[in-house]
Amino acid sequence: MSDAVFIPAQATAAGLADQAAGPAVERFVATDLARGPWDPGAQHGGAPAALLVRALERQPGGEELILARVTYELLRPVPLGALEVRAEVVRPGRRVQLLEATLRTDDGVEVMRARALKVQRSEAAASDDCGGSAPSAAAGPESGRRVEFPSHGNRMFATHAMDIRFLSGTFLEPGPATAWFRLRHPLVDGEEPTSLQRLAAAADFGNGISAVLPWDRYVFINPDLTVYLERAPVGEWFLLESETRLGRGGVGLSESLIYDELGRVGRASQALLVAARAAT
Repeated sequence: MSDAVFIPAQATAAGLADQAAGPAVERFVATDLARGPWDPGAQHGGAPAALLVRALERQPGGEELILARVTYELLRPVPLGALEVRAEVVRPGRRVQLLEATLRTDDGVEVMRARALKVQRSEAAASDDCGGSAPSAAAGPESGRRVEFPSHGNRMFATHAMDIRFLSGTFLEPGPATAWFRLRHPLVDGEEPTSLQRLAAAADFGNGISAVLPWDRYVFINPDLTVYLERAPVGEWFLLESETRLGRGGVGLSESLIYDELGRVGRASQALLVAARAAT
């Protein structure tokens, strides 16, 4: 078994050095460390979210720009196995830049898309409340409780790829929750994950830790994820302060404030597809 979430396969450098050459293309094999909670053959959203951020980070230009927003659309379940990543700068710019990355199966079916916005770094002084301490600031990752999600013997992203420490709530306890997250294995074999990749891997957990419905009776799958960043993230550990709301006759919405060990970094939001589990 591999101890990385993704194994590089055939790759090309097209687009990495010259935008005119077209999108950058890389190929990977997703291991069982990417597995999610809804389907044993499909990935947790945090794994491909981090992989697409990696592709966006590797695009040329915009060195004076900072990532302000990335929006993911999970168009279909992302399978384990062979995948292709394409990334490109859609709109170059000196002050604002738009990037796009897509994830496709081995037979060319698009399963996930990310669009990212980079903006010029601000020279203005930070507001008084910007970059505030994390909730329960004295309680770092070492103070959190390990609460394992039931994996039923399978290696999974939540239980084997991530180190999760709860300050409040649990996976199976309904209601808001606060927890620290850290990738414990490489995202890509042979590489050290960047802080931005680590944040992306954690940001998709908001609906999972703040569930308001029983896991054994309902699914609450997010077909999207949007992350806003106030500054560049640092370090390995990221904290989510998450809450889910479910409107009667409407849709679910999960919202998370995101912190690193220096303070607040940004926020994440997820729309939720909520449905009763099929009888077995």
